[in-house]
Amino acid sequence: METVIGNPFIKALIILFLVSATTAAGDAPFIISHKKASLTRLNSCAERVSVSIDIYNQGFSKKRTVYDVSLVDDSWPKDLFDIISGNTSKSWERLDAGGILSHSFELDAKRQGMFHGAPAVITYRVPTKVSLQEAYSTPILPLDILAERPTENKLDWLQRLLAKYGSQISVVSIVLLFIYLVATPSKASAAKASKKKR
Repeated sequence: METVIGNPFIKALIILFLVSATTAAGDAPFIISHKKASLTRLNSCAERVSVSIDIYNQGFSKKRTVYDVSLVDDSWPKDLFDIISGNTSKSWERLDAGGILSHSFELDAKRQGMFHGAPAVITYRVPTKVSLQEAYSTPILPLDILAERPTENKLDWLQRLLAKYGSQISVVSIVLLFIYLVATPSKASAAKASKKKR
């Protein structure tokens, strides 16, 4: 057995077989989708939900192009949300290998509470397969709709700025203070200079 595997010709055939198997598996498209949602407070009783969904076709081979791409996001109940702009579904003719498709829409929240959205469903057709293929987007993080938020203190922005950039601000301040001290003469040396002139 060792002499058969030790034969360079057999090794080359095994390597060729493994490379062709991985290449054949790599010709299938691989769809990845990312769903994001953000909240915008309009007033104390109204909040807008902005949803964006990106669909990626991972791969570089032309064989990975998919056709009849359809996106459906039915995770927004009509008793909780009103559609303000856009649609929760969209279709495209094709998605080339390495390409991206994006879709967005806005909703108006009707009630207060936590909302857990399900992933969007993407269907597409691959030329080598008869049936439609299906992929799912990532789910969104839970949304706390119309949550009571504490009133923001006027100095909160300064505290956040110092927390984020405090070390850089202190270094710049020290450098500027050093330049100021070197560039401006002291009062004692200025007084000596005026006495010498007299």
